[in-house]
Amino acid sequence: MKTWKFGDNVDTDQIIPAEYLTTGDAKQLAAHAFAKVRPEFSEEVKEGDVIVAADNFGCGSSREHAPRALIGAGICCVVAKSFARIFFRNSINIGLPLVEADVFGRIEEVDEIEVNFDKGVIINLTKKEEYKFEPLPEFMQKLLDSGGLIPYIKKQK
Repeated sequence: MKTWKFGDNVDTDQIIPAEYLTTGDAKQLAAHAFAKVRPEFSEEVKEGDVIVAADNFGCGSSREHAPRALIGAGICCVVAKSFARIFFRNSINIGLPLVEADVFGRIEEVDEIEVNFDKGVIINLTKKEEYKFEPLPEFMQKLLDSGGLIPYIKKQK
């Protein structure tokens, strides 16, 4: 998985600018993800890539469009030192895995990484290093494994 690095306080307006909020379609949103801060992102991101960020990723407006755009872009996980609380819940509810880990200074954008959610470990294949993190609670992992809250609820019927 390729990594994309972003710093502190990446807000939802940076993830998906407000003028593109005319749809809820993940693929259409993905075409404009990070349009104003990393215009190359939507063209270069690949299925399975990972975002690595510093503090307070997803701050700002409480819109589900932001994690939906990342899912549409193929991002399989966001790793950050911390997340804005509403972004964290929105992401889990729509099926975007998040990992809280203070690894921003240890992972470079050129590094290939793997994330093992069950074991709570990020493997940096480039540097041959491992970084531990606290796995999500079992219920939250079940939501993610189901594809989010709505698919989880549908499976319960």
